[in-house]
Amino acid sequence: SSHVACGHVGLAAIVPALQALGHDVIALPTVLLSNHPGHAHVAGARVDPDQLRRMLAALEANGWLAGIDAVLTGYLPSVEHVRFAADAVAAVTQANPRAIVLVDPILGDDPKGLYIDVTAAAAIRDTLLPAATTIKLNAFELSWLTGIPAGSEDEAARAAGSLLTAARRLNPVAKSSVLATSVPGPAAVLSNVFVAAPGARAVACRVERLDRIPKGTGDLLSALLLAAMLSGVGDGGQHMAKAVAGLDLVVRASGSRDELCLVPNLARLGGCRPLPLNDIA
Repeated sequence: SSHVACGHVGLAAIVPALQALGHDVIALPTVLLSNHPGHAHVAGARVDPDQLRRMLAALEANGWLAGIDAVLTGYLPSVEHVRFAADAVAAVTQANPRAIVLVDPILGDDPKGLYIDVTAAAAIRDTLLPAATTIKLNAFELSWLTGIPAGSEDEAARAAGSLLTAARRLNPVAKSSVLATSVPGPAAVLSNVFVAAPGARAVACRVERLDRIPKGTGDLLSALLLAAMLSGVGDGGQHMAKAVAGLDLVVRASGSRDELCLVPNLARLGGCRPLPLNDIA
């Protein structure tokens, strides 16, 4: 994924969170930036995919891929970066067929739309999603990938219509579980919806919709979800509930700041109690 010298987005959110929860991390940056592009000034550049391939080859030659329990993919700005990520997933899963593959297809969000080139977004859809064991994405990305409007998950816990249809459409393709985040709900509520492969149960975890949130929340949620999955405790819905609780803790501690207040709260992540779950289908 991306890496910034200052702040906590991309790998700068993912790595410290996973380390705080007891996991060693091999981090391969697709982009190196001074800070998140949302700030007034930013500098940096993409990392050449050929350089990333040489790094991966060295890691493999040293015999370290067999010890990897999971792969998390994040920001991939070009088709070549997507191909590299797919090759990395293939190398790890060949060395360890039981490895978790968590794909966070960072494509865009409402109201801005796509963040990356449409060809890279299509490559993620066609190349990476079929290799995933779990896909974590926002409502915009779910809609873009499936062509189905995401709709909303209502307070009465009904079937959530188009949202579940869209999430379950990804399952036969990727044979994966799907976590759709930031789904608009009633009043001041956002829902996170987990659909387990092969689509047997869908559950929602609700949080308060805040007027202002810091950058990097999606990256942090991916890290916390992966950590919960690696723990082996509970099922996918419970993993989501644990991860969202940790994210909510950090977001509230961050207040109105643009950046996550991550470091002072790392030690608190392991003690978060999972948020309540609601069946929606």
